[in-house]
Amino acid sequence: MQSVADLGEKLLPLAQPLLAPGEEMRGCCVATESGVFKGRVVVIVVSAERLILQGVNRKFEPDGEPLSLPPERIAAASADGGGGGWPEVGAAIMDRVSVTLKLRTTEGTKLKLMMMRGDGALGGLGGGETQRQGVQALGEWFAVIDR
Repeated sequence: MQSVADLGEKLLPLAQPLLAPGEEMRGCCVATESGVFKGRVVVIVVSAERLILQGVNRKFEPDGEPLSLPPERIAAASADGGGGGWPEVGAAIMDRVSVTLKLRTTEGTKLKLMMMRGDGALGGLGGGETQRQGVQALGEWFAVIDR
């Protein structure tokens, strides 16, 4: 069984090829996408220009096509979790130990992504430093686009 400390070693090789030439990754993290009849692990890559969501299988191999979400493709976004009650998505993501991010694209696709921040007393179990940096980058991205 692999330790949680290996999360960065698993995420970074998946994340880098998803970026366009010259595009800089600000962070990456892992989330659980849930729906009525599905549930899967998703890697979220954050760049200045967009979010990239890549489903992965149990071996952390890409599963399906990545979804590219620049700000103009996000029709609505909200974040919820344990405590806070923040009116802004960026602040909510950066404040909580765990967060549920709900997105609706301009095409009508709805995404429900649950993730841990990777810090605090149980930070290692929540993904550790790579996860913490990725969730922070995600919160900062939403703070900038002010959704």
